[in-house]
Amino acid sequence: MYKSLIKYISISYLFLFCLIVKGEIMLNENDQLITPLPLPYDGIIYTNTDLNNFIDSAIKSKKQPILIFGANWCPDCRIFSGTINIPKISSYVKTHFKILYIDVKRYEINMELMEEYGIPSQEGVPRVLVFDFEKNLINNSTTAEWRTARDRSSQEIFNFFQNMTL
Repeated sequence: MYKSLIKYISISYLFLFCLIVKGEIMLNENDQLITPLPLPYDGIIYTNTDLNNFIDSAIKSKKQPILIFGANWCPDCRIFSGTINIPKISSYVKTHFKILYIDVKRYEINMELMEEYGIPSQEGVPRVLVFDFEKNLINNSTTAEWRTARDRSSQEIFNFFQNMTL
């Protein structure tokens, strides 16, 4: 029995070590989506200069810039934003990133700004663009990944941010 207990403890430590090495922070039952969901989009029309200034400002403050194109009518946009507001995720995101929400209304404003980063201005939001400290878009092949945020877990969204952290 003693050998079984030692074996069990050794395996447990190995498992915990693997979690620590991977570095992902796990959510628990206290980390719930809070309702009502936020309305983060404000109808502001941005220019390329505005976005460049935001990216420069984020980098200057040693945070990775993130642009999130979306709209308040979009449930996936609101769920994605609400998930970012879960306290554990919010704390992590505020430590590593600076986010600018860019309203597209009913695909009537700010759509052409995506093309500046090589993203076709197609319908389907949210579009999440994450940059490195040299202003390179680091997730250009997955910017549309969160258009189905309602079908994803809070942990999956949190893992996305953890995986994007430089």
